[in-house]
Amino acid sequence: MTQLRFTPLAQSLPATVPFVGPETQERQRGAPFDARLGANENVFGPSPRAIEAMQKAAGDIWMYGDPENHDLRHALAAHHGVSPANIVVGEGIDGLLGYLVRLFIGSGDAVVTSEGAYPTFNYHVAGFGGVLHKVPYLGDHEDPAALFAKAAEVDAKLVYLANPDNPMGTWHSGAEIVAAMEALPKGCLLVLDEAYVECAPEGTAAPVDVGDTRLIRMRTFSKAYGMAGARVGYALGAPELISAFNKVRNHFGMNRAAQAGALTALGDADWLAHVQSEISTARARIDTIAQDNGLSTVPSATNFVAIDCGQDGVFAKAVLDALIASGLFVRMPFAAPQNRCIRISCGRPQDLDAFAAALPGALQIARVQTNTQA
Repeated sequence: MTQLRFTPLAQSLPATVPFVGPETQERQRGAPFDARLGANENVFGPSPRAIEAMQKAAGDIWMYGDPENHDLRHALAAHHGVSPANIVVGEGIDGLLGYLVRLFIGSGDAVVTSEGAYPTFNYHVAGFGGVLHKVPYLGDHEDPAALFAKAAEVDAKLVYLANPDNPMGTWHSGAEIVAAMEALPKGCLLVLDEAYVECAPEGTAAPVDVGDTRLIRMRTFSKAYGMAGARVGYALGAPELISAFNKVRNHFGMNRAAQAGALTALGDADWLAHVQSEISTARARIDTIAQDNGLSTVPSATNFVAIDCGQDGVFAKAVLDALIASGLFVRMPFAAPQNRCIRISCGRPQDLDAFAAALPGALQIARVQTNTQA
């Protein structure tokens, strides 16, 4: 048998993934879920025009996609009022985060993030040998001041901040982010993940010049645009930073159908407004369901809502397990004290009907298992 000559770094890493997908859980439980309320997918779907464009492009799927993503980059540039040189397109924000970390992080390099924040970023940092330094949330918000202070303390090359936040759904105004950046140490790049910004109130996007070399902003078609399965993300930044992605990215990573769908979705403002309305309605419904069961929610600027189960992570995990056993795919934050919550994606009326029906029983099961009272 040939010996597998992994690098020392690869040998040191655990064989784990950031998320266990619903399909894996369905195989384990031997049945499909009745509702997918855990991955923050947009169940209201993409623009019908985008679906039509993807179906049409499928006839040419035998061809590689344009490696320069020319049409989509130029459309995004026009949408944001910037130059195409300020935009790189990639396989979702996850793919772009991997390229970014590859560009900046080597063995022992310091990176700062929040304890309990988006784990895929941490996965990439570990995969390139970086050293993660974490700061706690302030209440249920990521804490820019603490993040930037820690970055200065450890001489971090990257600091990650999601606004709005995942997994809590909270947000800062863009003006607050810009003000906090005055304390960002020289030589540290702010990775500002704005995946959910289209779901957020006006003024959430950071009002920074796209040429500001202190940060890179990440956006996606996976959330409000309803194209999570197509894997289309993009980043906005200074030209010298954006052009560096060409050194490491998969130039044929974007397929033709995904490119066509994203291009068309970007132009369908009416459908985006429709989805934003559906998300708002679903957030209100989730809050009502929580209150009907004696629980509260964390105010959300995303397409999901964190429900405070009122106790600790053990109790919330028992609630989560009971919901999964009842046929609902849901998730929860993984770090204390945010793990007192479960996280529910905005769903269709029938999805939230199923959640409303299952939650009382799940809470009762959790109370029995943890010996607590209502």
